Amino acid sequence: MRHPLRLRLTLLYCLVSVMSSAVLLGIMWALAKSLGGAVAPPALDPVPPVPAVPGAGPPVPAPVVEEVAGAGGRLAQPLIALAIMAVLSLLLGWLIAGRVLRPVLTMTERLHRISDRNVHERLALSGRRTELKDLADTVDGLLGRLEAALDAQKRFVANAAHEMRTPLTVERALLEEPLIDPDASLASFRSNFARLLAISEQRGQLLESLLTLAGSEHGRGGDEPVDLAGLLELTLRERAPEARRRGLRVTASLPPAVVPGDPLLLGRLLVNLCDNAIHHNVPGGLVEAGLHVAADRVVLNVANTGEVIPDDQVDRLFEPFQRLHRTADAGHHGLGLSIVRAVARAHGATLTARPRPGGGLAVEVGFPASA
Repeated sequence: MRHPLRLRLTLLYCLVSVMSSAVLLGIMWALAKSLGGAVAPPALDPVPPVPAVPGAGPPVPAPVVEEVAGAGGRLAQPLIALAIMAVLSLLLGWLIAGRVLRPVLTMTERLHRISDRNVHERLALSGRRTELKDLADTVDGLLGRLEAALDAQKRFVANAAHEMRTPLTVERALLEEPLIDPDASLASFRSNFARLLAISEQRGQLLESLLTLAGSEHGRGGDEPVDLAGLLELTLRERAPEARRRGLRVTASLPPAVVPGDPLLLGRLLVNLCDNAIHHNVPGGLVEAGLHVAADRVVLNVANTGEVIPDDQVDRLFEPFQRLHRTADAGHHGLGLSIVRAVARAHGATLTARPRPGGGLAVEVGFPASA
């Protein structure tokens, strides 16, 4: 059946109308009966009997046929009216149900036409604000978020393909170079092989980052108390040689702090934030890391000196494969901060970032504290 909901609404309207009419007729019948019994009928002159005719038998009393016929007529008329009311209720109910369901049918037809090729279209239901209008606006909001997610996915695939294509091109050139050079020596082969190993290692790091990003965006495993201060101290200690090599000064404030979460993902978040602060710094610069413990929150702060970052470029840095400058440096693929955002989102944490006036970036992650 094409319109089962419309038929149900029609039958419901008809049932309510017929029941209301029947109750109303019952009330009117009861009132008429009670009033008829309470008021005494007016006194009438007795009808004289028909005089006896010689030889025709006894006198005949007055007839009562009209009274019986009148009672039957009064009972049949309400039933006929009730039947007519039922038919009218069906017709009116069908029209009213169609009018009520018209916006739903319109939204259904428009949704059937929307696909990944025209996800930019919206229901845009007009009219005053009603429950159906709120539903249409909610669906439009969902379509908007879906469009943004699809666009982000397309950009991610395109950027990932570009990142993977670049090392493949370099590898092919390194493999072809000794083949087309008849005077290639063992040293040139060794040099090319060393560069191939470095490229292979960078590609492995890229794939590992992609897997981490995909895993963190799909949520985390079971919660367990994680010593965030201990993890941050270990991360900074492991990166101390790299910071000294770059001439950076590292300061840390590490009060005891425990948060619920996945220790592997939280460790990756700390590693990416510290690596970002060290690699995107200036010689002789500063890296500041610290924790602030409140009643219901643990706030992680990582800030660094560095190049001046425009305000409108901060959010873009947290997108996959996005850098302040498009070219890659030292094997970095622009996935670090996007993994930080995904891990923070998976742990229900708030993430804010702001450029520092003198250059560099300050990142703040607020975790719900462990009970």
